[in-house]
Parts: sequence; C-alpha cells; structure tokens
Amino acid sequence: MLHSTATSPPPPPAPIRLVTERLSDRLAGLLGAQIESGALRPGDRLPTEQQLAFAHGVSRTVVREAVHQLKSRELVRSRQGSGVFVAPPPLNQALAFDPSVLESVRSVVHVVEVRRVLEGEIAALAAERATRAQVAGLRRALKAIDDAAAAGRDGVDEDLAFHRTIGEATGNPQFSLLIGFLEQYLRAGMRITRANEARRQDFMDAVRIEHRAIVDAIAARDPVRARRCATGHLVHGERRLVDGGVITGARRRAEPKRAPATPDKKRTAAR
Repeated sequence: MLHSTATSPPPPPAPIRLVTERLSDRLAGLLGAQIESGALRPGDRLPTEQQLAFAHGVSRTVVREAVHQLKSRELVRSRQGSGVFVAPPPLNQALAFDPSVLESVRSVVHVVEVRRVLEGEIAALAAERATRAQVAGLRRALKAIDDAAAAGRDGVDEDLAFHRTIGEATGNPQFSLLIGFLEQYLRAGMRITRANEARRQDFMDAVRIEHRAIVDAIAARDPVRARRCATGHLVHGERRLVDGGVITGARRRAEPKRAPATPDKKRTAAR
C-alpha cells in the first residue's frame, strides 16, 4: 500500500463574524424606503408603535429605535398627543449611508474605499498644518493602540481615536465632523480588520509600522509622503483581509498584455 508524502493543506483561518445588522436598522431602512419612494407621503401618520411592532414581529423597543433613526434623518416628526408623521422633504438633506453597508464584509470594504479617498487628503493637510502639540497627540494615540493590544483588547476605539486626531490636526472642524459621522459605519469594519490582524504577528507589525509612518510624515511636514502612507495603509489593510481569508480577492491584477506575434511567428503558425 502506497502512502502519500504530500502534506495536507493548513486548515483555513477561523471565520470572523460580522456584527449582525440590528432589527431597528432593518426596520428604519424599510420605513425610510417607503417614505423616499412616496408610498408614505409628507403629512401621513405612521402606524402606532404597537401596530408597527405587531406588523413586523419586533418589540416596541425596536420600533422606538427605528423611529429615532428616522427622526435623526429628518424623515419624520412627532406631534404631541397625535403621533409620528412623515415630514416634508428638508431643504438640506442630511448625510446618511444606506444601512446595508453593514450587512456583509464586502459592503464594509466599500466604506474602506470611501476612507481611502478621504484620509489620504486629510493626512496631507495635517502634514501642512499640524502643531507640535497635535503631533505629540498623534504619538500618544499610537501608544494607546499598542497599550490596548498589550492588554488583550481589540483596540478599535483607540484606532478610531487615532484617525480622528489626524482629522483634528488639519485645523478644519468639518473633517472632524465628517470622521465622526463615518465612525458609526467604520466601527464594524474596523472590528473585522483588527480581529484579522490580531491572528498574525506579521499583520500586527505591518499595521504598527504603517501607523508610525503616517505620523512621521505628518511630523516631517511632508504632505506627499503623508498622503501616500495614509492611502497605502488602507490598501494594505484590504490586502490583509484577502490574505487572511476574510474576503476573496477584491481586485484581480490585470493580465499582462501579450506581445503581438512577429511576422516569422505568424508564418510558422500558419504552416
């Protein structure tokens, strides 16, 4: 009997669970879609909390959370003693992402792409404008990430705080507001990326080096390098998700173009 000498492939990495979409998010998305499509029109009264809970098989707490989301988007208004009504379209539409960006790892990558567009320029501006105190704050933020990892925490809050500090270093308060808005969508994705990176020491080392390179470029007042380091950090983060088996290859490398056949080769092929 022959015995194969081939070694069996290593087991796949343990799957990383994505934070399940909350029922309130799903209900808010459903009601919001009805409002935006015109199925529910301005001035229409929403069913009562109890009616919505019964119709959708959820608790009244879920309904309250969903309605709160609709109010924050200025889609509905409460009238004391009368109920909740569809609001007229606002003159200035509040910024909001489709809640479906939290439904899958692939959708989370879409938010990472948004970050890549924004954070490269934010880092470049920080390199031009950061004060010495803000650079010192960035170095403290880096240490907080390392301390969190050493304590066995995922470091998500500390990582978000680091990127928020870069936004503050631009001196433009609108960037701080924008990053603060994005955090509600970034948090789930960052849990996935940091959990993936925590499984491999080389991943953790690479993230630490990339973070430090961003800060060093800002401290050196080199906007070109800061932009490149910040953008590269997010590109490499997505690549680590692929290498860690969390997502499939998001970007296939373009196949090299084949050189056209020479006349001699054409004649040989024709024979």
